[in-house]
Amino acid sequence: MTAPVRQETRNYNASVPSADDLVRLHLSESPYGASPAAVAAVTGELERINRYPAPGREGLVQALARHWELPEEHIAVANGSDELVLATALTLGDPGSPGLVTAGTFPGYLAALERIGRGTVQVPLAGSGTDTAAFADRLPGCGIGYVCNPHNPCGSALTHDELHRLVAAARDSGTPLVFDEAYHEFGPPAQPQARTHLREDTPVLALRTFSKAYGLAALRIGYALGPADLIAEVRRTLTVLPFSVNRAAQAAALAALDDQEFLGSVRRDSAARRQWFCAELERRGYRYLPSVTNFVAVEVAASAEAQDVLARDHGILVRDTGMFGFPGHLRVSLGSVEELRGFLDALDRVTAGSR
Repeated sequence: MTAPVRQETRNYNASVPSADDLVRLHLSESPYGASPAAVAAVTGELERINRYPAPGREGLVQALARHWELPEEHIAVANGSDELVLATALTLGDPGSPGLVTAGTFPGYLAALERIGRGTVQVPLAGSGTDTAAFADRLPGCGIGYVCNPHNPCGSALTHDELHRLVAAARDSGTPLVFDEAYHEFGPPAQPQARTHLREDTPVLALRTFSKAYGLAALRIGYALGPADLIAEVRRTLTVLPFSVNRAAQAAALAALDDQEFLGSVRRDSAARRQWFCAELERRGYRYLPSVTNFVAVEVAASAEAQDVLARDHGILVRDTGMFGFPGHLRVSLGSVEELRGFLDALDRVTAGSR
């Protein structure tokens, strides 16, 4: 017997040698760092690194339950959203039916579903956002669905009506629907979110992360909110790797969650920087996609080539959205003003004569 041939695994983080020496505008990292309280919490845990972390993550689950005013059984903590995407793909819905995703979005959903053999159905985007009508129509015939909201890499967010349409499709069909809300904290307070539907009898989950607005990307910690029965299944799957959320990450997330003043400052500063950056793009004659996140997709026709030239000749890392199946843009993280000015000046040279 011979082993089945599998597709080569792609590295969607596009690891770059000596990346710490370059301008990092490619991974939506926060330029504001983490809450000083979170940093202090990590430092305090260094004296106990010989001890395993709490496998049930009870302290953080309890804190999140208080924060969101939800029962503890509605929350699962994991090693970032990536682990939760894989856990939900392994666990929820009809495993004999393919997962439903949108084309041109975060490739982790498709990668997880394909790797475990469930397969995928892709719904084309409507411009630079989710075609919610088409997605809702296809969901009943699939085993599970994934929607990125706000959308990565476009930066758009669902309206209330669009979100309600998708939730209704999940409720009526019984097909679990996972909303990846990794960038939600950067949007306006009234931005629609799946959490408002979690008390309904609906198979809807929301994934959140401490990597983005909270600035804990290196520690890898995130969580899922959802109905108790689905969360219980996800937790059972997560017990396969009981210590995947390390001690420092749990301590830092607890402290970060408690420092909402720091989070508020990150949200305000990010919104102001996004506004400045978009105005500067317009002044220089670039087109871009409106965003509610900590990145902006800038229209560049030869985006793959531009990404490589910016890295090779200018030491600036950005993300070609072609790797998401949405070519023709560069996703640029909202780094410091100095970094963004450097990117714009470099992009002017890279695209000279082609705009």
